[in-house]
Amino acid sequence: MKLNRYHCATLLLSALLMVSCSVIDDDRSDCGDDSNNFQLDYELQLVTNITTELQTELSTQTDVSVATALRGYLSDIFTDFAHDIDLSFYDTQDDSIRLQHDQHVMDANQASYTLNLPMRQYMHLAAANLVENPIVSLVTDEHCHTAKFLQPTADTITSHTTGVFSARLPMDVQEGISQHFNVHLYMTNCATALVIDTIGSGIRNLQVFTTGFAVGFNLADSTYIYSDTPPIITANALNTNANTPQVFCSVQFPSRETQPTRTIIETTDPFVSTAADESLWEYRIYATTAEGTETETIFHINTPQRAGQLKVLKAKAHADGAVSTNDPTVGVNVTTNWNNGGQYNPEL
Repeated sequence: MKLNRYHCATLLLSALLMVSCSVIDDDRSDCGDDSNNFQLDYELQLVTNITTELQTELSTQTDVSVATALRGYLSDIFTDFAHDIDLSFYDTQDDSIRLQHDQHVMDANQASYTLNLPMRQYMHLAAANLVENPIVSLVTDEHCHTAKFLQPTADTITSHTTGVFSARLPMDVQEGISQHFNVHLYMTNCATALVIDTIGSGIRNLQVFTTGFAVGFNLADSTYIYSDTPPIITANALNTNANTPQVFCSVQFPSRETQPTRTIIETTDPFVSTAADESLWEYRIYATTAEGTETETIFHINTPQRAGQLKVLKAKAHADGAVSTNDPTVGVNVTTNWNNGGQYNPEL
């Protein structure tokens, strides 16, 4: 039998309709739906010592402008407000590939989203406040166990510009059940502030850097990634009133923990810890004297810096460019007439 174009088109359409339930995924109303609606409630949990640290370390009348400057600078860091949120749902079998990816503008401390996913077990990862932070990127997140935050690979980088939060939650989505999942996001970065009294020193210029911190963060198991050669991080100079100390602040991932094991005194303060035998992170301070020479001072800090923590250290600059501190736990190395022929130029 000879078929014309009309008959061919009719046969093709009939064939497509017969297999439409297995091919077309947009409308499953006639196919039997194995997916289920459920609600996800997200809330940022800010665990921080910023109020206590500022009240303890900057308590005098002279410190008022310093504390005010720090609060303003860190207002986008130590905050439980999320601008953006990135949601990924992964297979729990085989290579843990991502099955669904959603991104939202949250602009709140709490938000709820209703999703429709096939019933099965998932590992859910969430990340918040990445859009306005060019220093931290979510990478290799097509698979659950490779998803991580990473900084640029460079000798010197700038500070983080937002408080970055993350969460992980196993989920068992079941059919025919109204389910709610509560997802708590916790901060993954921290901040350090160096307050330097330069009055009477004649110092022309100061530059401050930090180093010794993690270079990334694994979302699935909530662990940090460290390097044998961590980058130098530029500490930003903050605006303060005249005749008051100069303030430098950096925001980054945490330092290593006390070795060989993490030791935390379980109190209401999650940041109380014992000191390590070696330096865990550093301040590097470069001061130009009135005569034009440069002095390098390195502060060796042997207490860990943790996610959500602010560490304020007070110091004094001297005429030869050296910087000292009254904190007996800080090790100090000073090199006067310092000149290695190089200059720290941050990657912007």
